Amino acid sequence: MSEENPKLLLVDDDEIFCQVLSKALHTREYSVDIAYNQNDAIQIAQQQHPEFAIVDLRIGNDSGLNVIKSLVESEPGIRIVVLTGYASISTAVESIKLGAIHYLTKPAEVEDILKAFYHDEGNADINLQTQPMSAKRMEWEHLQKVLHDNNGNISAAARAMGMHRRTLQRKLTKKPVKV
Repeated sequence: MSEENPKLLLVDDDEIFCQVLSKALHTREYSVDIAYNQNDAIQIAQQQHPEFAIVDLRIGNDSGLNVIKSLVESEPGIRIVVLTGYASISTAVESIKLGAIHYLTKPAEVEDILKAFYHDEGNADINLQTQPMSAKRMEWEHLQKVLHDNNGNISAAARAMGMHRRTLQRKLTKKPVKV
C-alpha cells in the first residue's frame, strides 16, 4: 500500500448508494473515486491506479463481470470485491474466476466490505446449507447462467430457453428469491 490514503474505485450506477458508501470510506481514510458506468471505471482506473475496487454486478446496462476483467487486465494486483443485490452462484463463480477476491450481497456493512479486501483464504468451517434450493431459486440461478452464457444478451438467452424476451426481462427484474 502507498504512504497516502489507499485508492479505491467504487463502480455502481446508484448515485445515492455511492455517495453514502464513499462518505463512509472517506471516514476510514480511503481515497475514493466513483464511476457510474464501465467506461468511466476503466478511464478512472487508468488515471488513478486504485489498489481496491468495489464493483456492482449490474451497472445500468453494463455487466460488472466485464468491469472486473478490464480492471484486472489494466491494474494487476487490484483487490476487487463484488457487491450485488442480484447474487447467483454462476455470477459468484465467474467473478472469482475473473479476478475478484470476494463476493458480497447487498446490503453489506462497510466493515464487512473492508474485511473482504483482506480475506485471502477460504473458510472450511462455514455453515453448509441443510436444505436444497427452492424451485424458484433454482429457476433464478438457471436464468442467470443462461444469460451469462449468452454474454448478457437477453434476446439470445430467451431464445436459448424457448421463452419470449419480455418474459425473461420481467423475470430478471425481480429480486432473487431466498435460497
